[in-house]
Amino acid sequence: MKRLKSILVIVMSFTMVASLFVGCSKGEEKKDAAKSSGKEITFMIPEWGAPSQEMLNEFEKESSIKVKVNTVSWDDIRDKISVSAAGKTAPADVVEVDWSWVGEFQSAGWLEPLKISKEDIEDMPSIQSFMVNDEVLAVPYANDFRIAYYNTEHFKKAGIDAEPKTWDDIYNYSKKIKEDNVTKYPYAIPLSAEESTTTSLIWLAFAKNGVVFNDDNTLNKESVLDALKYIDKLNKEGLVDPINRTSKGMDAYRKLTKGEASMLIGPTSFVGRVNDPKESQVVDKVTPIMLPGKSDKSDKTMALPEGIGVTKYSKNKEAAEEFVKWYTSAKMQEQLFEKNNSIPTRTTVLEKLIKENKIKNSGAMLEQSKLIKSPFPKGVPNYYTEMSTAMFNAVNKMVNGELTPEEAYNQMETKINELAKK
Repeated sequence: MKRLKSILVIVMSFTMVASLFVGCSKGEEKKDAAKSSGKEITFMIPEWGAPSQEMLNEFEKESSIKVKVNTVSWDDIRDKISVSAAGKTAPADVVEVDWSWVGEFQSAGWLEPLKISKEDIEDMPSIQSFMVNDEVLAVPYANDFRIAYYNTEHFKKAGIDAEPKTWDDIYNYSKKIKEDNVTKYPYAIPLSAEESTTTSLIWLAFAKNGVVFNDDNTLNKESVLDALKYIDKLNKEGLVDPINRTSKGMDAYRKLTKGEASMLIGPTSFVGRVNDPKESQVVDKVTPIMLPGKSDKSDKTMALPEGIGVTKYSKNKEAAEEFVKWYTSAKMQEQLFEKNNSIPTRTTVLEKLIKENKIKNSGAMLEQSKLIKSPFPKGVPNYYTEMSTAMFNAVNKMVNGELTPEEAYNQMETKINELAKK
């Protein structure tokens, strides 16, 4: 009997301790949740990425966090973040982060690393663009990856009955279309001294040869020189409109919607643009397809997404991170597509919208989205802007006949090696 009483005492004591422990745990959880509630945070974003007031009201109702939106032009955001960080202040708690800014922002310590689940990372392939040393510095909310397009009517007129699968196909089909007088300049690609020319060179080398940069951030000579020679050949043989050497990248892309170009590797937004009667003369005549590769379709593409992150000097980091996760959630991505036509960064959401026929003429869009990879082995470098300038200037000089492909490569390699060693 004494033994039974002892056992009962032990059991009761254990139960009381366990109850206290559970109570404390729940209390801590409530305490952590309360850290964010009742706060007000600021959100700096371009107008085209801003949430509606209804969305913000919904978030406030769910979290008790009020969000004040400050719409700023994309060009000014980077400067505002830089100036504020110099004074160790935050221009906003949550800010727009372009993929090309990540290296610079990480190196300067301007962004707070975010705790993002493995499941969410796997659902957003383009999040790779915002990761450095396995840390997530921003989360993509609007997708843009490179996909190929071809004008089926042009192909039919030229007697071509197969879509281009390789870069040799792109060249050979362009020649055939031009020779048959279907259109004068069959292939569209940016060639002016601006950022879109840099990204065009990067994704061409990446899709064609699978590599752009070596592990030490220097250029892979074999791949990049091959891409330069390919661009040079298209340019010299009159397969690309000479006006692309001076016009904006978007003007080069729009040659597809004008019916002037037969093929394009370009932004995902053209999935919708080609069938929009307000801006397209080729409605129902263009099909989105996989990027061409060396011997077959490429097994990779490059993303150029927009993301949002939490500033290092924010005084409301927990609330800011909660907002980032909410704004990039599956539910919100659907709403942002409806409001802003933002292409979802989540594969599950993209698949759902395509199945529901909300994204029409999707072609290979979903399949291509699953092949997003970063061409930067160590993440986007902190000298990306300087590197890009060296690259697009060299390409532009080459297409204007001032440099050979080898000279263009040597010019950009010298500058990039210098930057990589800093």
